[in-house]
Amino acid sequence: MGSLHVASLAAADFRSHTALRLELDARPVALHGPNGAGKTNILEAVSLLSPGRGLRRAPAREMCRRPGAEGWRVEGVVQAPGAASEIEIRFDAESGRQVRIGGKAASRGELGRAARVLWLVPAMDRLWTEGAGGRRRFVDRAAMSFVPEHADAVLDYEKAMRERNRLLKRRDRDDRWHLALERRMAQAAAQIHRNRADAAEALNRAQADGGGAFPSARIAVTPGEGGEHADESAFCAALARGRPRDMAAGRTLAGPHRADLEVIYAERGVAARECSTGEQKALLLSLILANARALAGRIGVAPVLLLDEVAAHLDAPRRAALYDEICALGAQAWMTGTGPELFADLGDRARLLEIGPGG
Repeated sequence: MGSLHVASLAAADFRSHTALRLELDARPVALHGPNGAGKTNILEAVSLLSPGRGLRRAPAREMCRRPGAEGWRVEGVVQAPGAASEIEIRFDAESGRQVRIGGKAASRGELGRAARVLWLVPAMDRLWTEGAGGRRRFVDRAAMSFVPEHADAVLDYEKAMRERNRLLKRRDRDDRWHLALERRMAQAAAQIHRNRADAAEALNRAQADGGGAFPSARIAVTPGEGGEHADESAFCAALARGRPRDMAAGRTLAGPHRADLEVIYAERGVAARECSTGEQKALLLSLILANARALAGRIGVAPVLLLDEVAAHLDAPRRAALYDEICALGAQAWMTGTGPELFADLGDRARLLEIGPGG
């Protein structure tokens, strides 16, 4: 059947790497080396082959190798069953960020169809205890893995909301402008809600079906204030009714940008935010793996997984179970760690690469 994997990766003047080139097969990739060698930078380069700002969510200018440098480039060949996509992400001070597939400018949806990438990084360990923004991004990436056009719906909603917020701050009361923007917001909001709900249901089913080595989580997207955004007409009417209050606040107070993700440790019936640090990490891993299983069931191949420093926080049995599940999925998982011993249970099932200072 084949797999989805990064067959080659190249970068120039990106983060700590002056020049980088890797040729790969479909096996998992284990990067080991000292802290500061640039292992996470390689994972970030891979993450840029999918829609969004990458796993660090950094501005493009910050990814330049040296302060004041003019730009950077990341190129990858993503192999899918029966097809390969040549993806180039380039940034320079004059033109900004550019995305091309096969030499042609590409949309977020096109990029999402070419490369389905999920990640788990140490910063996400605080996902269940900090603000809702990170949880929304988590469920949006899951939704995007199933429906790449979800990225375009989120972007359309955010653009229309920014324009409406400008009107609100100026106290512009022209109903025609407000209504035009509110219609755009409502149309995108309904799509966002459907995609998020579908992703949550798919992850719940994948965990209910079993097969995972980590504790199951039950998840639900809670709409927050102004839950009418699930229905396009109702949300458009709610935005119109809420204009006086929104104008007083200078911003839109209801909509999918206020939604949250509720996560329950299924076996214990405890909210994720109340679980121990180790349990929270295990629940995150469970959801990432469930996402990969659900996607493999839907499109026939597992996504590329980026797991930064994940092995160091697992005991030996859990590590071995994680590697077995990754290999059973047929997923190309990129993993980082300080020493090769962390990946010993993978044996020749993975490509082991040592990253030294400077790349």
